[in-house]
Amino acid sequence: MKQTPFKANITAVGKYLPKKVITNQDMEKLVDTSDEWIQSRTGIRERRKVQKGEATVEMSTNAVHNLMKNHNISPEEIDTIIVATVTPDMILPCSAALIQKNINAVNAWGYDLSAACSGFLFALESGAALIESGRSKKVIVIGADTMSSILNYEDRNTCILFGDGAGAVLLEPSEEFGIIDSELRIDGSGGEYLKVDGGGSLNPASHETITNKSHYVWQDGKTVYKFAVRGMADISYEVATRNNLSGDNISLFIPHQANKRIIDATAKRLGLKESQIMINIDTYANTTSATLPICIAEAYENNRLKQGDNVMLSTFGAGFSWGAMYLKWGMSTHA
Repeated sequence: MKQTPFKANITAVGKYLPKKVITNQDMEKLVDTSDEWIQSRTGIRERRKVQKGEATVEMSTNAVHNLMKNHNISPEEIDTIIVATVTPDMILPCSAALIQKNINAVNAWGYDLSAACSGFLFALESGAALIESGRSKKVIVIGADTMSSILNYEDRNTCILFGDGAGAVLLEPSEEFGIIDSELRIDGSGGEYLKVDGGGSLNPASHETITNKSHYVWQDGKTVYKFAVRGMADISYEVATRNNLSGDNISLFIPHQANKRIIDATAKRLGLKESQIMINIDTYANTTSATLPICIAEAYENNRLKQGDNVMLSTFGAGFSWGAMYLKWGMSTHA
């Protein structure tokens, strides 16, 4: 458990979802699947997709503009920008630099962080360390992914699962509210089960990688599902137990939105009712790094969070990577 003078407190939230909606009925026209099959196994009804020319940096910029507008934040106040993504607009420069330019955060530095679906939680931990150490006062943490850019729309095992989107939070120091505890882990032995082989330094783009469709997400769904159910449930229970949290005093559980059955299994382990769980996988699918910040923003907008609430975050992703975080919510109820 952290023992520092200041906690990293979420003081502002924002989100952005592309306008284009892709329904399960649309997916039926692309691959051999059905609305009933998708909903019964994943909980997904629809997802969002960027328009041509729109990608991670623009979505992130819009999410931060939403955050600043809703909470009266000036870009000059921001001193750090951390972007969790596996789909940057380009290999370099980093997304953080391009976002910094777009929002005119003239006093900010920043960087990108890649940890797949666990990216935002890992970035939140990194931002918290900067706040707790006193090195930063206002840290923007963004989770954003343009998953449609790395999906094979002929592979029914993956293309139905993902959507595009971005979310952002602002971290500031607080003596009373903020991140209390967390547990984060990776296990590289799971790397072979969920991956994108092409495009890195090992297999740079070539005629061969394009022919082999190596630039698309590939996963062994059964293996990933098995590890995700156990990983998210175990680590969430571990963090909850050591902080004396249970279904009786967890105000809201905000899990990574990968699969409704995984969410249900984790919630059951924590002894939670449906009213204590934040779910939007039905409308946005799995937006990878963006699922948690979008959920946080929507929970705040819908008045599902009030000051002093015990909030649990949990995630699982490629790597394998997974984690859980407990925070004491510090923002007043949304007007």
